Amino acid sequence: MSENLEHSFVKQLRENQNIIHKICRLYTNDDDAHKDLFQEITIQLWKAFPKFRGDSKFSTWAYRVALNTAITLYRKTKRSINTVEFEGRQHFLNDVEYDYEEEEQMKLMYKAVYQLNDIEKALIFMYLEDKDYHEISETLGISEVNARVKMNRIKGKLKKILNPLGI
Repeated sequence: MSENLEHSFVKQLRENQNIIHKICRLYTNDDDAHKDLFQEITIQLWKAFPKFRGDSKFSTWAYRVALNTAITLYRKTKRSINTVEFEGRQHFLNDVEYDYEEEEQMKLMYKAVYQLNDIEKALIFMYLEDKDYHEISETLGISEVNARVKMNRIKGKLKKILNPLGI
């Protein structure tokens, strides 16, 4: 591969690496697994980069490759993904006006999201990242209508999980 292509890939990866880290957090439950998945996603992105035509934004394409890699990798190794309770994770927070109520709500939300299947997790993740249905559908390879229908169903599932908890 040319040095120009390599430079372009590294630049795009740096600008969009948070996407990959977020997906890794969503599909792994410890630091080693996170690093392994990040590395695997990066390798898959690198292998596929020469075929990236630029028809969509790099971030949309990276979401798609990363989500497909995460889902495929963990479906191969396990039928169900073991997750760690939110309370068991280390959190590095600043001591600036910390909102304990918000933390409790986040714990409950993560607990609810962990009960969703792989595709539902990906969809809710992108929805919470304020991605529009067009980008969600492009990334997941489904129609916009299908993305909206699935999102409504996920919202219903989450309401059923969270309503008994008073949220």
